[in-house]
Amino acid sequence: MNKPSLIFSALSHILLYPDDAMRQQLTEVRDIIREERQLSEATRRALLAFAEDLQQGDGWDVQEIYVNLFDRTRSVSLHIFEHVHGESRDRGQAMIDLINLYQEHGLLLHEDSRELPDYIPLFLEFLSTLEQNTSHALLKEPLHVLQAIGARLRQRDSAYGLVFSALEELAGVRSLIAT
Repeated sequence: MNKPSLIFSALSHILLYPDDAMRQQLTEVRDIIREERQLSEATRRALLAFAEDLQQGDGWDVQEIYVNLFDRTRSVSLHIFEHVHGESRDRGQAMIDLINLYQEHGLLLHEDSRELPDYIPLFLEFLSTLEQNTSHALLKEPLHVLQAIGARLRQRDSAYGLVFSALEELAGVRSLIAT
């Protein structure tokens, strides 16, 4: 039996809106990344530097970057099924299937939750509650979407692409971060 991996929780946190509360918790996130051995040294160093930039940067600036990137650019939306189904009816069934998967593993979403089940930070938090073998297997299911988002972020020279490079590395895909 293997234990859950906190790295998914750390990566999830980095993808949240960088308000003051989020930024204050980045010290703990950096501690998790620093201790993580599933990622290469180069990936850990890059993520640590990005987390520090988020934490130390001007609050308004980091928030503006986030909003312009994730809220105003559909091609890098943080909702998995938007990339697969767009606004079609199939997206609704995919959401139901994902909710059922969450429930099978003991995660119950609150009715008043502001986020849809396919929100990538929520999905990563879910993965952080599972044994490593299970979380890594489930990570591979939407990997093509995560890779596409990561590629688009890297094309924009966005440091958020580092999170997706780390996810690719965790899924067993060669990291794009130079070692």
